[in-house]
Amino acid sequence: MNSALQTLAQKHPDLAACAADIQAAFALLADTYRQGGKVLVCGNGGSAADSEHIVGELLKGYLAPRPVPDSIRQQLLADFPAHGAYLADHLQGALPAISLVSQTSFLTAYANDVAADMVFAQQVFAYGRPGDALLAISTSGRAANVLHALRVARVLGLRTIGLTGQEGGALKDLCDVTIRVPGERSPEIQERHAAVYHALCALLEEEFFPR
Repeated sequence: MNSALQTLAQKHPDLAACAADIQAAFALLADTYRQGGKVLVCGNGGSAADSEHIVGELLKGYLAPRPVPDSIRQQLLADFPAHGAYLADHLQGALPAISLVSQTSFLTAYANDVAADMVFAQQVFAYGRPGDALLAISTSGRAANVLHALRVARVLGLRTIGLTGQEGGALKDLCDVTIRVPGERSPEIQERHAAVYHALCALLEEEFFPR
């Protein structure tokens, strides 16, 4: 764990103040996965792109190979002799995660038919189960659709992590863990967000897929 955080501190010294919160976020996410839960991720604009990016790192190998367990390999070989080796060789270990920003048909229909600021909240209501985690990203901490998703998550028993800017807005009061990075403008905040979630993804990979 120290390696990823040391690398983060070397590249971004101004994130040293966030180290304890990053460790807490990692512990929350790791416990979520140990308990068989999944992670939901949401944000707007650049933070929507970050949501997709995070899920992409969790669902496949990030910095290290993630071979499937031998029991799965052997079952694939036994059940599908012609294809088992190919399947086993090309599957990778995954940490279950869903980006809430990518379901275009649902998002546009709900925004048009019901309420645009409730799109993420509805998905949390649909997907979320007690013990899951919601990672909510907002540079200002004031995005209404992100805040509503956090409120629903709290009621449903999800654990919540906020990734935001220094002020934190209303988001900081709705999260179990809030990582508030320095920066005054969205681009500066988003650059630091990328460094933080890359560190989190590296820590999780080291934890669940040790080399």
